[in-house]
Amino acid sequence: MSRRVVRQSKFRHVFGQPVKADQMYEDIRVSKVTWDSSFCAVNPKFVAIIVESGGGGAFMVLPLAKTGRVDKNYPLVTGHTAPVLDIDWCPHNDNVIASASEDTTVMVWQIPDYVPMRNITEPIVTLEGHSKRVGIITWHPTARNVLLSAGGDNLLILWNVGTGEMLLTLDDMHGDLIYNVCWNRTGSLLVTTCKDKHVRVIDPRKQQVVAENFEEPIALQEMDTSNGVLLPFYDPDSSIVYLCGKGDSSIRYFEITAEAPYVHYLSTYSSKEPQRGMGFMPKRGLDVSKCEIARFFKLHERKCEPIVMTVPRKSDLFQDDLYPDTPGPEPALEAAEWLAGKDAEPVLVSLRDGYVPLKNRELKVTRKNILDNKPPMGPRRSHSTCDANFSRPSLEDLLEEIRSLRQTVQAQEKRISDLENKLCKFTNGTA
Repeated sequence: MSRRVVRQSKFRHVFGQPVKADQMYEDIRVSKVTWDSSFCAVNPKFVAIIVESGGGGAFMVLPLAKTGRVDKNYPLVTGHTAPVLDIDWCPHNDNVIASASEDTTVMVWQIPDYVPMRNITEPIVTLEGHSKRVGIITWHPTARNVLLSAGGDNLLILWNVGTGEMLLTLDDMHGDLIYNVCWNRTGSLLVTTCKDKHVRVIDPRKQQVVAENFEEPIALQEMDTSNGVLLPFYDPDSSIVYLCGKGDSSIRYFEITAEAPYVHYLSTYSSKEPQRGMGFMPKRGLDVSKCEIARFFKLHERKCEPIVMTVPRKSDLFQDDLYPDTPGPEPALEAAEWLAGKDAEPVLVSLRDGYVPLKNRELKVTRKNILDNKPPMGPRRSHSTCDANFSRPSLEDLLEEIRSLRQTVQAQEKRISDLENKLCKFTNGTA
């Protein structure tokens, strides 16, 4: 049966090709947990993969250049007490990644540019608010430090990672398990899919569903008879949507247009082995000199295989039509501005001269002092006066001691990091 192809499209001849064997990441024990996330997150510096681990949950972070066989003792990011279900890189800091787990928590981690000598066990911040496992996390596209999580308790929670506090809780909107969550381009709205077969468009700041139960789709594309979960990846710069079936061995891609029939089949990349997960590189991490318009990181049982999508061009010059300005690493808004109702388009960067990742920028978490939120003054019962006068200085003393201990721990962590750097340089110098 013949399929219709896009007429007069520059993406008509896009083709996918796996990298050579020495450019793959081998000997990785990819997680076998039953969950429908992608198990892989990528940015211009690192590839992160959820892996098997005993006694809790873990994921591995590899510098993109560290291809080949991965040492069995390679340091992991550990800290969760149950399997990790989802991971997501911060779009505004290539060294910050969030993880969600069956242990009901979300953790945010700072990843160093060098390879650590031991497991990373201390997150920058732990976010606790869900009563059941957390299976979905996604960062706000334009506001700094705003992270969304969705759990098995059917809750959506928005966090300010910079303060460790809960910004918004969206409850009573989903009567069943939330399957997926996605922001729009400016982060003013989000859309969810749910086990109850409803698609909801939500305004998180108004805490209301603005659209639900769409009557008829504008386009319907029949895929195949496989019952595997589809992982969709959309590139707004090219208007191409890629569909990767979990447990499938192919990537189908379509071009989306504003006029009917809206969805145009382009082609299918097929391979022999099924994919257990998939990572999708942001546009600023692609090689523009090779007309690369997408790069996937396909997870096998024991390896990660990059797949490059290319548009054939004869010229070696920069292809303006393939690479419009794309969202860069700078946020357009602060968390407080977004929460107050402000929206902004992403801050764009040009890829004409290629993109050079920024150096490690530390994420600092400044927690609000609970003593700053003083309760309103009111009449007191006579018998509690003595208790109040006694407990208040005790609480202040306790908090001061906690602050002092935290500073000591941070100083020791910095010293350990400095020593690891020196050891790394010494090892490289003697190799």
